[in-house]
Amino acid sequence: MSSDFEGYEQDFAVLTAEITSKIARVPRLPPDEKKQMVANVEKQLEEAKELLEQMDLEVREIPPQSRGMYSNRMRSYKQEMGKLETDFKRSRIAYSDEVRNELLGDDGNSSENQRAHLLDNTERLERSSRRLEAGYQIAVETEQIGQEMLENLSHDREKIQRARERLRETDANLGKSSRILTGMLRRFIT
Repeated sequence: MSSDFEGYEQDFAVLTAEITSKIARVPRLPPDEKKQMVANVEKQLEEAKELLEQMDLEVREIPPQSRGMYSNRMRSYKQEMGKLETDFKRSRIAYSDEVRNELLGDDGNSSENQRAHLLDNTERLERSSRRLEAGYQIAVETEQIGQEMLENLSHDREKIQRARERLRETDANLGKSSRILTGMLRRFIT
């Protein structure tokens, strides 16, 4: 189980290193190559998200007593993924501003306020996304706790049913014993 997780970790590390490298190169590329590189990075980000989902599924399958270490790793990977997405959004904003400026012949001075506004909005969206992610994590943990409680209650129910069955058997045996003793007492009296 953990070997699958570690394999996913290695794939994630390689993929994020490639994405980081490509994001850094985007601003220096010619326009045609930038468009292709942006599409390539988007595809790799989707792959990274899928790897994170696979890793998250693996962590859920790990027994609760050894799950903590893997959960901490997952949090750091998700933070790394969020940082990559932020960096990519910033490089895309810069790229889209450049394309717009090239098309409109704008010198870029008028777009500084728009760019600052977009960055503020992006940061707000990221904060909201982090809050939603935290809420999702709490919901997942609550679901796991509820599942464990249901399992415990199921085991307790089975124990109670077995105890009730033993009590019925004991009651039946006591009834037989009482009849035998009553019969012996009648014979003794007669």
